[in-house]
Amino acid sequence: MEAEESTGQAEDTSLPKKKYHFGEKIRAVREKKHMTLKMVAQQAGVSESLVSQIERNRVSPAIDTLLSLAIVLDINLEYLFEEYNRRRPVTVVRAGERRSMHEDDIAYEEIAKPNERDGQHSLESYIVTIPVGSHTHRGNYGHLGHEMGFILEGSARLHYENREYELSEGDSITFSAGAPHTLENTGTTPLKAIWVVSPAQRFI
Repeated sequence: MEAEESTGQAEDTSLPKKKYHFGEKIRAVREKKHMTLKMVAQQAGVSESLVSQIERNRVSPAIDTLLSLAIVLDINLEYLFEEYNRRRPVTVVRAGERRSMHEDDIAYEEIAKPNERDGQHSLESYIVTIPVGSHTHRGNYGHLGHEMGFILEGSARLHYENREYELSEGDSITFSAGAPHTLENTGTTPLKAIWVVSPAQRFI
């Protein structure tokens, strides 16, 4: 199984090889599980020396060796490969290019775009503007995820289940979105707030 040892054949250098460093993660998991190098090596069917070299990034394990270690340590392969597989996009939303939408008389102006690839971990953020005497409707029945709001201008009241929370300029609030909730403008001027929702609900 220890395919990392030299076969004596000339190495193919026609394409650059990418180095994958799993050592730190494997060692961290092993130590957290209070397992010795010997224990892991015996259960994975490899030598203790090989496990030690992998943990120190001295060798890149063959796929069967890596799978064996992952099984022994109960490691998700996605966790090992995430830094290589996952693109880390940086998204800029220009002031004049923001998407907007209306629900009745309430305006939503997007300031952070959700990434569809994030699935249940997607996040959206927008500026919500609520006219005097009005309130949001979409959260009447609750939904999955969490929300955070920051009041930019005006006064508000968050109705959450059977409780009410008074909010003024500069206040912020965080809550589980699973319970019914609505945001009401209780002031004499339009209410403006920055709202963050995860997973994304409106701009998806």
